[in-house]
Amino acid sequence: MNSATRIRGARLAVVTAVAGTVLIAAGAFWLSFTALADLARRSGVDAGQAWAWPVIVDGLIVVATVAVVALAGQKAAWYPWTLLAGGALISVTANALHAVVAADADVPGVLAACVAAVPPLVLLASTHLTVVLVRSRPAEEVEAAPPESAVEPTTDDVPEPDAEERPMDDRSGRRLIAARLREAGWSNKAIARELDVAPSTVGRWFPRPEAALTGAPDRQESERELIA
Repeated sequence: MNSATRIRGARLAVVTAVAGTVLIAAGAFWLSFTALADLARRSGVDAGQAWAWPVIVDGLIVVATVAVVALAGQKAAWYPWTLLAGGALISVTANALHAVVAADADVPGVLAACVAAVPPLVLLASTHLTVVLVRSRPAEEVEAAPPESAVEPTTDDVPEPDAEERPMDDRSGRRLIAARLREAGWSNKAIARELDVAPSTVGRWFPRPEAALTGAPDRQESERELIA
């Protein structure tokens, strides 16, 4: 199995897990919604407005969970954590109270409260898991991307030293190349561009004909070579 197949399989697993957690969260939200809406009606809230109370309570759980994951590791994460803890506490307590109020007489109150506390807790856990799955990437994707440190630099990335920094043998070799180009009819400027040197340097390598006729001693020519 190659890396591409593993990546596709990991993505499919993440999509399946996200779909499952979203479905579970929707079911838990619906159970908690109906219980809290009924409790709101029993507490005197108008029937047309009772639906807003569970939306506020359980909606706070969802929003705070997303914020906690988004701000993970930051100092500002304490605030969404506080909202999440408060929303979860209110939802669990309200669901438990509704179960005690609405349960049949032959059902123990503790049992009814425990059953009613499950949906808000599942909503909290599934929402958090959904956000984590959406934010995560399969490990194969990270392995497929080569690290930057593994890329070896090429010779093109190494800057060529200046003429003054090049060794003497390098300049001698370039002078031989310049002599061949000169014999081929190249101008001093063209040779300078080709060898990446100053035109004046090429001029010192190949003095003007009138300068050559002056009969300058070889010592002066040697000095010019050292200066070049």
